Amino acid sequence: MNLSLGFPDFSKELAVAPRESLDAVVSYFRAAHKEPDSAVRAIHHQPASEGEFADMPAAVDARLRAALEMRGIERLYTHQADAFDQIQAGKHVVIVTPTASGKTLCYNLPVLNLLLNDDGARAMYLFPTKALAEDQLHEFQGAVEQMGSEIRAFTYDGDTPQDARRAIRSRANVVLTNPDMLHSGILPHHTRWARYFENLRYIVIDELHYYRGVYGSHLANLLRRLRRICEFYNSKPQFICCSATIANPRELAEALTGEPFELVERNGAPRGEKFFIFYNPPVVNRQLGIRRSYIAETRRMALKFIENNLQTLVFANNRLATEILVTYLKDACDKGPIPSDTVRGYRGGYLPRERREIEQSLRAGKIRAVVATNALELGIDIGSLDAVVMAGYPGTIASSWQRAGRAGRRQTTSAAVMVASSAPLDQYIVEHPDYFFGRSPEHAYINPENLEIFLAHVKCAAFELPLRDDEKFGRHDLAEICRFLEESGFLHHSANAWHWTSDTYPADATSLRSVTSDNFVVIDITGEAKVIAEVSFPTALTTLHEKAIYLHEARQFHVERFDYDERKAYVKSVDCDYYTDAIDYTQVKVLEEFEGDALNGARRLHGDVRVTRQIVGFKKIKFYTNENVGAGKLNMPEQEMHTTAFWLHFPAAFLARLSEFTPTEKQSGISGLGNALRTVASLLLMCDPRDLGVALSEEIAGGLESFEPNLYLYDSYPGGIGQSAPLYRLAPELLRQTDGLLSACACEAGCPSCVGPTGETGERGKLVAARLLAELRGTVDRSVSPVNAAD
Repeated sequence: MNLSLGFPDFSKELAVAPRESLDAVVSYFRAAHKEPDSAVRAIHHQPASEGEFADMPAAVDARLRAALEMRGIERLYTHQADAFDQIQAGKHVVIVTPTASGKTLCYNLPVLNLLLNDDGARAMYLFPTKALAEDQLHEFQGAVEQMGSEIRAFTYDGDTPQDARRAIRSRANVVLTNPDMLHSGILPHHTRWARYFENLRYIVIDELHYYRGVYGSHLANLLRRLRRICEFYNSKPQFICCSATIANPRELAEALTGEPFELVERNGAPRGEKFFIFYNPPVVNRQLGIRRSYIAETRRMALKFIENNLQTLVFANNRLATEILVTYLKDACDKGPIPSDTVRGYRGGYLPRERREIEQSLRAGKIRAVVATNALELGIDIGSLDAVVMAGYPGTIASSWQRAGRAGRRQTTSAAVMVASSAPLDQYIVEHPDYFFGRSPEHAYINPENLEIFLAHVKCAAFELPLRDDEKFGRHDLAEICRFLEESGFLHHSANAWHWTSDTYPADATSLRSVTSDNFVVIDITGEAKVIAEVSFPTALTTLHEKAIYLHEARQFHVERFDYDERKAYVKSVDCDYYTDAIDYTQVKVLEEFEGDALNGARRLHGDVRVTRQIVGFKKIKFYTNENVGAGKLNMPEQEMHTTAFWLHFPAAFLARLSEFTPTEKQSGISGLGNALRTVASLLLMCDPRDLGVALSEEIAGGLESFEPNLYLYDSYPGGIGQSAPLYRLAPELLRQTDGLLSACACEAGCPSCVGPTGETGERGKLVAARLLAELRGTVDRSVSPVNAAD
């Protein structure tokens, strides 16, 4: 029974692979799991479960009820019925149930029910991506057509033609858009949307869990602007939010919207049987802690499913890994009976038409495997997949379950395999499966009061409507900020309000997702010049520099020219056996100390810093063997940002306690300690490790023998996103768990799973890091001489 309103008819899809094929692959993993020192670290069996149903609410319009019955929906899941009742009672509601549990119907049902009885009413659907909005539009329109209704729904995003925009503004009952378009294309032009805002009754925010960190902090301020506009037009819309399972959904919804919420979290949907397998590539050099390549092992795992005629989705954590895996899988298919064109890549940077074609081919069963970044993690409908293979831990427990949930979306049996990389966080998770399977998913944190983000949205709000003297934005009075903006030439005070006077368009200067709103265009000049991709500013600096090998759909392109000023990269198609990896150099300077405290002779601190980063070179890495086959120097422009940081300061007197180590060994050990601290910090804060930068800054006080370094963990976003203050408070726990990470790692001298490989941290890097932790925690046994301790 199909319980997601508006789904197309899948009865004509390619038949699902026999259950025996999946059983054969699972049996292989079970047999491997029983072997001593098996690479299969855990097999978690999630049995199938029956659904819990409730009668269709009496308030549902007869026409809508008939359309649902035509779809085979005579009753609702309990969480769908509960959500409908709460929404009908006028409450703001957040629905939190697993992937593929029919959340779409939770908001489509009340919205359609309203619009059938009030054709002047309006609703707004917010999705994180254009692709997801497009996908949901097809579902919504399918339901509308089935009812023979005149309800009009349209997507409104950057791809919407100009001549269609006026018609949408005046005629649409439902507008499906994304935060970026709301920010730059709707709110600044609200006078053109006057009728729409006057009648806006519902705001639906799907994939709520996606709005954390920077993006969530921006969205909270964006919704402050949206509520301000609605208030101007005398409307007070109701919020309906849907999320995958996270630990604090109500808290997040309330922080984003500023409204109180009712929580619907008891899932009534049936669940298909699922096997979740943890795989840790075998160690090939125990002394150095080197494991088999996780990319090569992901290829091997994926081929087990593909060769058993199981439709497979492979997730990689970055675009480089995505393209390498596409290359490897296509090469493997070329050597066997499977056509290589049934393996495709999917990531941001592909053109929209290309992505739509891949999605449709997946649904139709024409593609055997897709390798994707998190672009396919969200709820885009791609049919019924049999297996998911993850190349590396996605960074959070919630994202891992979200990816695993992409298989078995029709309540069929499915499997998910997580192949751990050598990254410390991956190793911690794969070697502690109870931590993963027995733990509530993470909290999603935002910091809407980040000054840089807050100020950017105050500018946008002033552009949209004058700021009254007594007005608050969020919980803040605006008088001081408005005076600052007046001094900067943006505002002018007149008639008890602050008016926008600058000739700039503030929304254009603010990107909701990254440090800058600039993107680079990739132009293929092999033949006739054509645009093949678009790449974000930070990614462009590391992947499109001159002499880089840019990978796109398993094809290699050599970057001939990188035009920084025009934001363009010119590439030519080549056939080579290597790819490139950028090398960066980071410097940190303290601007202001907020707090500081002694730590057994060292100091822990927290404050404002300036981070300067520059791409200084690149390595050439050979496919399959991962050999370093060359390098090059680069002179790219420096990128500077102000942010917040937690750091440890090591005075010369403190480091003098480590007299058995040379200054170079101490430096390498501190660097290795930074790698381990970042791993544990990301677990404590429940954030992506990439949200934290690590840097070692040396304060020389009389030569190398007396250097007094700072070890920084900084927020990887201008202004900070609220992570350094908790780290300062959690410093004792951070040090304790980092000590545990090093103690539990079986390597002898350091490896990628703890402090880093010995090639980067030296032969005694792990020993120095462990000793530093003991000194910081005050657990050094002073009865043991330094020389004996080193032995």
